[in-house]
Amino acid sequence: MNSILGPVLAFVAVLAMIPVALWLLKRTPMGAAASMGGMRVVAMLALAPNQRVVTVEVGTGDERRWLVLGVTPGSISTLHNMPPQADAGAPATPAMPFASWLARSRAATPPGDERAS
Repeated sequence: MNSILGPVLAFVAVLAMIPVALWLLKRTPMGAAASMGGMRVVAMLALAPNQRVVTVEVGTGDERRWLVLGVTPGSISTLHNMPPQADAGAPATPAMPFASWLARSRAATPPGDERAS
């Protein structure tokens, strides 16, 4: 009986260490990077409070692809699939904020020239 007790206790100790090792791995930088699985967000554009267009890079090496995704609370849809582009840090010309564009557009339209779409 005493000769079997040692291996059984060692087996129980190994089983108890597995969840502890997994918990520690999740909290280390190495574990966090591995969980990403070669995926990164390239760009994100909010269309509404709960709607976004997100460009995600997936894969590694020659298998890399960029996916343009439409993201809503209820679904994620692939809008476009393309090869990776050169990362552009900032646009060459700054984009005009929508509110400024709308005000300028309304000022340019003469009164009474309402166009129905």
